[in-house]
Amino acid sequence: MRTVINARGGEAASTGHRPIHELLTFIAMLTAVVLGWATLALAEQIPTVPTHNMSNKERNELKEEAREMFYHAYRAYMDNAYPADELMPLSCAGRYRGVTPSRGDLDDTLGNFSMTLVDTLDTLVVLGDLEEFEHAVKLVIKDVQFDNDIIVSVFETNIRMIGGLLSGHILAEYVQKQADVMTWYRGELLEMAKDLGYRLLPAFNTSTGIPHARVNLKHGMKVEALRHSRETCTACAGTILLEFAALSRLSGEPIFEVKAHAAMDALWKMRHRSSELMGTVLNVHSGDWIRRESGVGAGIDSYYEYCLKSYILLGDERYLARFNRHYHAIMKYISQGPMLLDVQMHRPHTKTRNFMDALLAFWPGLQVLSGDLKPAVQTHEMLYQVMQMHTFIPEAFTFDFQVHWGQHHLRPEFIESTYFLYRATGDHYYLHAGKKALKALQKHARVPCGYAAVNDVRTGKHEDRMDSYVLSETFKYLFLLFSDPADLILNIEDFIFTTEAHLLPLTLGQLGNHTFTGVRDQDEQVHMLDYMRSCPSPNKLFPETVRRPLRDLVTGVCPRISSAKRLRAADFQASNTDHLRTVYDMGITMVSLGEGKVQLLHSFHNAKSPEDAERGLIFMQEMVELSNSNSIPNTQLQAVAYKREGEREMRILEAGPSHFGMELVNDLAVVQRAVFAKPAKVCSALKNAEDIRGKIVIIERGECTFVDKARRVESAGAVAAIVIDNTPNTSINNQQMFAMSGDGRDDVLIPVVFLFTKEAEQLIKAIKEQPSLELTLMSVTALKEKLARASITKTDTKSSDSKVTP
Repeated sequence: MRTVINARGGEAASTGHRPIHELLTFIAMLTAVVLGWATLALAEQIPTVPTHNMSNKERNELKEEAREMFYHAYRAYMDNAYPADELMPLSCAGRYRGVTPSRGDLDDTLGNFSMTLVDTLDTLVVLGDLEEFEHAVKLVIKDVQFDNDIIVSVFETNIRMIGGLLSGHILAEYVQKQADVMTWYRGELLEMAKDLGYRLLPAFNTSTGIPHARVNLKHGMKVEALRHSRETCTACAGTILLEFAALSRLSGEPIFEVKAHAAMDALWKMRHRSSELMGTVLNVHSGDWIRRESGVGAGIDSYYEYCLKSYILLGDERYLARFNRHYHAIMKYISQGPMLLDVQMHRPHTKTRNFMDALLAFWPGLQVLSGDLKPAVQTHEMLYQVMQMHTFIPEAFTFDFQVHWGQHHLRPEFIESTYFLYRATGDHYYLHAGKKALKALQKHARVPCGYAAVNDVRTGKHEDRMDSYVLSETFKYLFLLFSDPADLILNIEDFIFTTEAHLLPLTLGQLGNHTFTGVRDQDEQVHMLDYMRSCPSPNKLFPETVRRPLRDLVTGVCPRISSAKRLRAADFQASNTDHLRTVYDMGITMVSLGEGKVQLLHSFHNAKSPEDAERGLIFMQEMVELSNSNSIPNTQLQAVAYKREGEREMRILEAGPSHFGMELVNDLAVVQRAVFAKPAKVCSALKNAEDIRGKIVIIERGECTFVDKARRVESAGAVAAIVIDNTPNTSINNQQMFAMSGDGRDDVLIPVVFLFTKEAEQLIKAIKEQPSLELTLMSVTALKEKLARASITKTDTKSSDSKVTP
């Protein structure tokens, strides 16, 4: 079986010679059929070292230790802090909003509504403590109220309070039927959740439907402090639907689910259409992105989680399609071996920071839920090594695994992923990883009054903080990890965990979607890849073989076996002999088609090894995807404009942008004369460097990368560059425009645009006829708007003059 694609030599770019969707479909099918066999064959070649199985006795002891840890923290809160929102474990006192010294925005989590107790209700049921659960429910009904003149986080209040109340209500009715207890309960927690839900609704009154980040529980948005509210994070706006849909379906009031669907729809429309990535901070009124960094950690994490879980809970296939589109983009741009590195959503080959944050530790667990086990094993192993290196996973750590931010707030995400990986693989390695995390908490976070966050993992200094999620998530996942399903009074398989680890029953989807009758947006095209899922059988996955190459990644004690040193399509150059040798080893051969184009042919059986064959398949898929992703919408086209002597109108040639250098957006423009580079392709030292200084340089495509050309002319003092195609007869009218690829380094400052041959010929002719011709480089959209405004102004002026002329 062969895979065939066309690609231009020299740089990765769109070809326009073959329908991309056909290639993507064929390669996706080939990958689905062959890749699983290649992985299995590789595993069979490498002898595995069996993981030491944990005895039932030790596992049971750890389960009971996790239970005791929960009660140590829970009793400390109930005895010393309730009805406060949180326990301060060093002060052994409660944290109240407006009473305890303010911590700034961090306190927007608090609402003086006994948050820790509400957040903890369902953990008591998971532990089987129905007596304490009943007592806690009675306390919540009696003591908790929401008519407070307090500004709270919509996101945190939803996932902790509404989620906690709904899960408590669901489990109260569950134990009524299953254990014949709490017969007095009549849905009081549901009524409280509905009351709180209505108090959050004013935040959704925006032109986009995306909710404000904060709301006043008593006065909605009608308070001075919220008058200028406009920013929210992607996760804040996109982590509403599970709780709001459950609230609507349990209460019969559709408004909550309708609002949450609208917010998710608005976010989906704001994705970058080329990369399929999301930014992290946006304007709720205009829908404009404020921060375009894209990753899977802070500010965006649970949006992706809710895309997949909304499909699982509600059965709405739109959310599966959205998740798979996002997931495909994340694995293409953000996933680098076991690491997950933030990029620019609109320039996905450009990294935005040199560290990773601890919140991304949830990602392997979500990958398990989606069925993609291999990368989940890889990323978890990297995180596990970071944990062992620093005792805890720091709040942020650098690419070389050093501490960036030293805090550890007893977060649950790593334990959550450990739990899901154990459930998926049955590998006792993950029980040992969980034991390591448990013992670290016992030794370094336990204090007489609960568990204290660590202010700096390097010093072990404590912080007077125990977030409610420590009881709601951290200890819950630890207990579940070491529990046998038979130990539980619940069948966990019948529930889905929210991002706060609250339990919502899958039967909610059977209530029918009567609360929402949304219609698929015409823009929301269906792609085959949207519904393709990789679900390898755990019986054919050998986690040990996946982990082994990563074993010394962090410590560097032994020589590293790099899993990331493979040729990526974005870096491929047909003129590079090392690249040619590498693709040949992967079973890929090249055939020249002339006009600067080459055809790539892949055969599994020609590869040097099964592992090389797997890399070859990935390379071929990346090559096609790169072509697809590099095509750009008209709104991103650049203009090369000029006005010749004697002409009234400016001529506009449409050009492609680049993934490097300055972006010409809004009214940004470069206006200057042009000079031709010598040599034309600028792949060696410039011979006319003096002429280039302060000018726009015209460069010919070929022989070396776009970004290398840009670096050479920028170092000579050029203010901008125009790359012209070297293939005859290409034009914006017969080719798909693309964005020129960079190499991951963000060191070029000047703007660089690309012209096809036909448009370049017009420009060259005009410059030769008029050497002093001045060029304008600008966004096509912005330039046309500017010219239209100028035309209107000129017309108005003439009209005005005609009125005063005698």
